[in-house]
Amino acid sequence: MQEKKFQRRIENFVCEKCGKEVKGKGYTDHCPECLWPKHVDVNPGDRKSECGGLMEPIGAEAKSNKYIIYYRCVKCGFKHRVKSAPDDNFDEIIKLI
Repeated sequence: MQEKKFQRRIENFVCEKCGKEVKGKGYTDHCPECLWPKHVDVNPGDRKSECGGLMEPIGAEAKSNKYIIYYRCVKCGFKHRVKSAPDDNFDEIIKLI
């Protein structure tokens, strides 16, 4: 049986970079304040990564009236990208462009 490429998970967390308490909405994969996520997934929502490193936002681009945020894990170098969320800190996104 093939695993889903995306699994929705509603989880609250405290950002390990800035300390903000984040209320998960099922698609929350990074801190909306500082934009840093944690490397916990192989595929979105599966929590199968053994790395656990913080992922640094390294760039962003505007695409179809949304922003794509690019990340690199500071522990293992894994690269990932996600769409920005409506509650993301826009000033932090602009700094990445």
